[in-house]
Amino acid sequence: MNEKLDTLDPPVTVVISRKVQPECKAAFEEFISGITSAAATFEGHLGVNISRPRTPEDNEYKIVFKFDRASNLRIWQESECRRQWLARAESLCLEKPTVQILTGLETWFTLQSAKSSTPPPRHKMATIILLTIVPIKILTNFTLIPLLTSLPFLLRILITSAIMVLMMTFVIMPRMTRLFSKWLYPNRTT
Repeated sequence: MNEKLDTLDPPVTVVISRKVQPECKAAFEEFISGITSAAATFEGHLGVNISRPRTPEDNEYKIVFKFDRASNLRIWQESECRRQWLARAESLCLEKPTVQILTGLETWFTLQSAKSSTPPPRHKMATIILLTIVPIKILTNFTLIPLLTSLPFLLRILITSAIMVLMMTFVIMPRMTRLFSKWLYPNRTT
């Protein structure tokens, strides 16, 4: 895949906050089930996380959609299917939704159950990334580099970088975010 295209069309996470009328929570649960199933049929859809109200008095839902590319998210956002689902939700909610689109490193720091969709401060994200990359780099240098010495330098760099990014994105950062959640999100109620 072209690196320039990846930069212009990055993976994207959308965090949607909806305040639901107390008497409409059951109907909103049906809406969530329907819209998440519909979104899953669109190309590039990577998954959905739902954060439900924590107490009976709480009425805020957070729905986190992930897409592999901004262009695939745009196709979903502009679809008639999505428009029809959103029209069903209007009478169930107290106000317009709050939408936040994340396309950078802050998507590594998304807690499934986070009450706030605000990313942690950059210095905290940088610290966790550094704590994660150094051991991966050491491990990669000792295990993979010796196996790849016959390959051209740029190909070795590409392979080791791809492995590091995949490990960071899908294996390590979700665990590090949970492990350091109290430090990253000190004001979050659990």
